[in-house]
Amino acid sequence: MKGRVVCLDRIDGREAAALIVDGRLEDLLIDPPGDVVLPGAIYRAVADRPVKGQGGMFVKLPGGSGFLRQVSGLAPGQRIIVQVTGPTEPGKAVPVTTRLLFRSRWAIVTPGAPGINISRRIRDEDVRAELQALAEEAMAGAPADHGLILRSAAEGEDEAAVAEDILAMKDLAAAVTADLAGGPELLVDGPGAHEAAWRDWADPPPDEVVEGGFTDLGVWEMIDALRAARVDLPGGGHITVEPTRALVAVDVNTGADTSPAAALKANVAAARELPRQLRLRGLGGQVVVDFAPVPKKDRGTLDQVMKAAFRAEGAETHLAGWTGLGLYEMTRKRDRLALADLLGGVV
Repeated sequence: MKGRVVCLDRIDGREAAALIVDGRLEDLLIDPPGDVVLPGAIYRAVADRPVKGQGGMFVKLPGGSGFLRQVSGLAPGQRIIVQVTGPTEPGKAVPVTTRLLFRSRWAIVTPGAPGINISRRIRDEDVRAELQALAEEAMAGAPADHGLILRSAAEGEDEAAVAEDILAMKDLAAAVTADLAGGPELLVDGPGAHEAAWRDWADPPPDEVVEGGFTDLGVWEMIDALRAARVDLPGGGHITVEPTRALVAVDVNTGADTSPAAALKANVAAARELPRQLRLRGLGGQVVVDFAPVPKKDRGTLDQVMKAAFRAEGAETHLAGWTGLGLYEMTRKRDRLALADLLGGVV
């Protein structure tokens, strides 16, 4: 199966979407079970109380609380607009921010961050100039502190459709940010799996969109493979990915060949595969990698491979580097629930 395919289906009645590139599963979105807050949802919240030692404060949401990593300029009882930044973990406050993003397929309106920015991936200067003029016209009349990011997927699209998209996000952002009267309330739902797939997988455009195709395209088998800790690598090596309560442990094994050349080869393959495995499994937090032993002179090579591998990742990642014991440490922001929690007993 060649090309870029977006597959939309359902799991136990919940929306699910798979991105398959040249026959390989590259991303997977599944709506959580039950009435769970989705990342991207926007609320009117009420500031509650600061949390000493954590640099933030709790805010009141409908039926629960959120945690905002901000205290300056806020007073208990103040009405604020917040957006959910990550998955809701059982027993914890919902992570929220006051830095709102109103995202659509082609545009992102940014309250509090004025200015018009065109994606750097659009390199044709004539196209950039045309989009700049279109964006300026569409954003006319927006609040002075509202900005716009025009996404790379807008390149080559119908100008009227792009302008309409910008206008819709502009009007929504203006209405929501002004809606401060009243108690805690959900103002904008977070995107479900199908909406997020249409919005975030549009660049480059898919070669095909298939509805209800998890069975025909072998997605179920791809998902089932993610249930196993072991991931085979090209060349005979493999990695083992094991999440614990404290961190995600990743072990790299060269297989039968234990020569120095085999170790470096397996480590490079593991570094390139790691972003995909963490993304598909929904894993984040602290990640510790036990690479196969190599001379210290080869660590620089692995550093470069890791940086290149994670450069295109959407989730915020910090590569801390090597510990005194020769382990590699990094952190990845949790941007979705773990696949094991989303699937439960589904096979």
